[in-house]
Amino acid sequence: MFKNLREDINSVFERDPAARSMLEIIFCYPGLHALWFYRIAHWFWIHEFFFAGRFTSHLGRFFTGIEIHPGAKIGKKFFIDHGMGVVIGETAEIGDNVTLYHGVTLGGVTWDKVKRHPTLLDNVVIGSGAKVLGPFTVGKGAKIGSNSVVVKEVPDNATVVGIPGRMVMAEKKEDGRADLQHGQLPDPEAKAIACLFDQIRELERKYDVLAAEYTELKNKIIG
Repeated sequence: MFKNLREDINSVFERDPAARSMLEIIFCYPGLHALWFYRIAHWFWIHEFFFAGRFTSHLGRFFTGIEIHPGAKIGKKFFIDHGMGVVIGETAEIGDNVTLYHGVTLGGVTWDKVKRHPTLLDNVVIGSGAKVLGPFTVGKGAKIGSNSVVVKEVPDNATVVGIPGRMVMAEKKEDGRADLQHGQLPDPEAKAIACLFDQIRELERKYDVLAAEYTELKNKIIG
């Protein structure tokens, strides 16, 4: 249960440039504390000590502001940055090297006792405030933008933004891996505004051509 502690700490160093020392990470990172509470709660859960699992999970929520159901399945090098308000449901499954920012919800859309929460494959990044709702798969290397609401499957290496979530990019780096930097997610609103400016510049160019032709024709008539 505790064999992955050093790996958890190294994951913070790898993905948070603000981390300066191991001591700081151990005592000042609620996302890490929530993960450790989860590991204990999950051990209770899989050994059918359900109340102990839920109570340990509840303590983790109280101390960190992060709610991870003990029945969820989480892989290696999982990282929650900042973390406040993160909710991970009972049947959620999370692969390796996944990153969540604060306010993320991995939720369900049914009350039936079935698989009702999403599955995140390896290297997924989910931006702050995003909601991923339903029993579908988010593919390897996919990125979900801040405050997006995603209710259907996301392909590998895709970027999804908006409400409802829509795919705006399916890009790979040269080495075949998705770029995992949250700050590089595209801004669809900025892209739309840029397109409008391009259209305005084209209209201005056409206006200048027509104005020049009109002036030339006017001079010929007057002359």
